[in-house]
Amino acid sequence: MESELSVRDVLTNEYVGVSESDSVLETVRLMREERTSCALVVRGSEPVGIVTEWDVLGLVADEDDTATTTVEEAMTTPVITVGPDRSLTDVATTMARQNIRNVLVEDEDGIVGLVTQRDVIAAAGSFQATMTPVRSSGSLLDYDREVAEATTAPATESADARLVPNGGDEYTTQGVCEACGSLADALWDANGQLVCADCRTV
Repeated sequence: MESELSVRDVLTNEYVGVSESDSVLETVRLMREERTSCALVVRGSEPVGIVTEWDVLGLVADEDDTATTTVEEAMTTPVITVGPDRSLTDVATTMARQNIRNVLVEDEDGIVGLVTQRDVIAAAGSFQATMTPVRSSGSLLDYDREVAEATTAPATESADARLVPNGGDEYTTQGVCEACGSLADALWDANGQLVCADCRTV
């Protein structure tokens, strides 16, 4: 059985760093150039905040001038920090509960990198692919039929623990919504997909 992924396995070592005095407009241009969803705000080598796509959208919605607004005025602080050996499951849960998309990774020597929501989603997809059961006999059609029966039949002791209903059609699995791709504390089965509460009500 494969060991659980840690933050170290998926973190992004390279990140965009800006200072508090930089303008939001300059920061957005840098984020676009580097194709990243956030910029870490540092004072020397000390992280003091983070500027995300959502912070920028908030400024635009308020009709603030991004050319004159400084990073210090727009940044989110404090930055949620985790260690590189923390399990990815714990970090994904923290991100979902805190409603954040990025966490800073630090060790005793300083900044190691960032873990973004995209990193978590990519890792979840890879993990699910490696966990797909390999059957020694029977057709793929038979396997699909068994999966369909397992997910629609009442929960039994032999059911996969990751898909045992927690009453009704709510599942205990905390993970990524198959409809919108966001992290969720709980997933529901809707038309054969595991979806978050928002997508379930659509």
